[in-house]
Amino acid sequence: MAPQPHQPRPATTGRSLRRNGGHKLRGVAAIGGLLTLVMLLALWEAVVRMANIPAYTLPAPTAVWTALVSDHQSLMLSWWFTLRITLGALALACAGGLLVASAFVLWPNLERAFLPVAVVLQVTPIVAIAPLLLIYIDSTTAVLLLCAWIVAFFPVLSNTVQGLRAADPLLQDLLTLCKAKPLQRLWCLRMPAALPDFLAGLRVSGGLALIGAVTAEMVAGAAGRDTGLASRILEASFRTETPKMFAALLLLVLTGVLIHLLLEALSRRLIGRWHPSYRT
Repeated sequence: MAPQPHQPRPATTGRSLRRNGGHKLRGVAAIGGLLTLVMLLALWEAVVRMANIPAYTLPAPTAVWTALVSDHQSLMLSWWFTLRITLGALALACAGGLLVASAFVLWPNLERAFLPVAVVLQVTPIVAIAPLLLIYIDSTTAVLLLCAWIVAFFPVLSNTVQGLRAADPLLQDLLTLCKAKPLQRLWCLRMPAALPDFLAGLRVSGGLALIGAVTAEMVAGAAGRDTGLASRILEASFRTETPKMFAALLLLVLTGVLIHLLLEALSRRLIGRWHPSYRT
């Protein structure tokens, strides 16, 4: 009887091994970070209780949670207002940064004329701009949106310009031989090449948009129902309601973390399979 030919099992590729190893490492890191956070919260609770620190000085995590639950209606309404301002400013920064960067690359003279304006807006503190805008704009919401956009706009612009100019010179020469038009170069070569830099700027702008929205609202001193978490923090500070201040701050932190995770997931979805920064 003739021996049966050996059928080798398909070997796992190195790419699959690296991917599985990367997932395991990220899982271990996430569990480690969660355990560290739980330990810090437990230590915080223990120190406050053993030292009998009053809640108006340093509330325990349980007191912060109680304030978050008891004032959840006003805090959630304010959180939704802050989130709308943040996402609106981020969307405007994304669209505006991409369009302006494309115009700068297509027309270099335009960049030399208007890039200094963008730099001036970036280096000017938002706490100095917001009071001036309140003089000329009646809507406080529009002022908050504009301030958050000013803070978030420049990282998208600068990173996108850098990415658009970093296209492969050999491919640019190929398009020259093919007699491609400037818009064809932009759409077929420069924009795909700039995608990693654009996403990097977008991740930075996500946190800056939230910071700009909160800072502008604090400077504006907005009050009333249609206001954000910054107003809740100011109101709680005037009334010495420190647990409520921490509860509003917790919502801001969670919002910033959520925005970062969503943008990171978007980046991994778009460029995770081929960009070197996501290889493990």
